Amino acid sequence: MSRVLVLDAEALSSLARERGPRFREVRAAMEAARRLKRDVVTPAVILAELYRGRGHNQVVDACLSRETFIDVRDTDREFARYVGGVLSAADADSGDIADAHAVATAVEAGGGVILTGDPSDLERLAAAYPNIHIAPI
Repeated sequence: MSRVLVLDAEALSSLARERGPRFREVRAAMEAARRLKRDVVTPAVILAELYRGRGHNQVVDACLSRETFIDVRDTDREFARYVGGVLSAADADSGDIADAHAVATAVEAGGGVILTGDPSDLERLAAAYPNIHIAPI
């Protein structure tokens, strides 16, 4: 059973732009998560990927203000261990750090669905975790 819906950078960016087919897919997934009483989470490192200057920052911040049920998972020492474990299990390096945060968010929750525009990297990182589903948008 999926316990959490995780938004990667492409999913959150699509939601923030409020247009296009990817926006509708993310919106539908979030509505399903709400109906099922699942948390919707994005790791803080994903925000770092998207914060690229004033215009971008305002779009992301407006989205997070509008979508108040999206939780942001900060990286503390305990969570960093999850991220390191994901990288280790996939024999990956720090180039995959942002995607590893998304997988670690689902691992920490006991399973989940990760919405992504880059399914191949996330599938590789999540391969060791059968309770994580990668959903391309």
